[in-house]
Amino acid sequence: MLDPVSDLARLEGVPAAIAAALAAVDLALRNRGHREIDHDQAGQALLDAARASAALTEDPERWLPGVVRLYTELAALSALVRIAPAQVLARAHALAARDLVSVDDLGRPRPDPLVAARLDGLQQVLTTRTEASAVLVGAVVHAEIAVVEPFGAGDGVVARAVEHMVLISAGVDPYGLISCEAGHLARRESYRTALVGYRDGGARGVRDWLLHCAAALADGATAAMEAR
Repeated sequence: MLDPVSDLARLEGVPAAIAAALAAVDLALRNRGHREIDHDQAGQALLDAARASAALTEDPERWLPGVVRLYTELAALSALVRIAPAQVLARAHALAARDLVSVDDLGRPRPDPLVAARLDGLQQVLTTRTEASAVLVGAVVHAEIAVVEPFGAGDGVVARAVEHMVLISAGVDPYGLISCEAGHLARRESYRTALVGYRDGGARGVRDWLLHCAAALADGATAAMEAR
């Protein structure tokens, strides 16, 4: 089966950026004593990630309860994201958008053939074995959900959560201690610009998005060390 993301790993600057992000994560986890992390530490880290993700929405106060609800299930969903991605996306949206959208719209992608086609591609990315780093896979999945907007509300929240799930699932950040969401928030302007570039900027836009995500993950790792 074709590997849909492996070629992206060779874009200029991407290998070095991913290597730097992974080194920062490894350092942060070693400093946190990741073999001895307790449930309270993991829970607090995911709560902080949820707050950062909500802060990136158009109405943080309104979205925060749903985002926190989603992140309480992030570890469980991470175990399924590379196996049953459609179900994970539906569950993530249903948790985040409860009480904010119609019950009939919870977890249901918009009935648009283009949306369906992009979601099929997204499932292939998540379920196909790849030599590419999970940092790259998570970045691509994040961008696809964010720019396609399959649900029409809460898509950014779901996108950021799924990126985090991919990192947990792959063992890059097995306890969910590193908030890539905090990194995106710290780089809020470049986050939005890079997403537009991914959507409209061709190969260069995709590369710039991957570089942004690697830098955001490294920022999240630095924040985790400072919070210790």
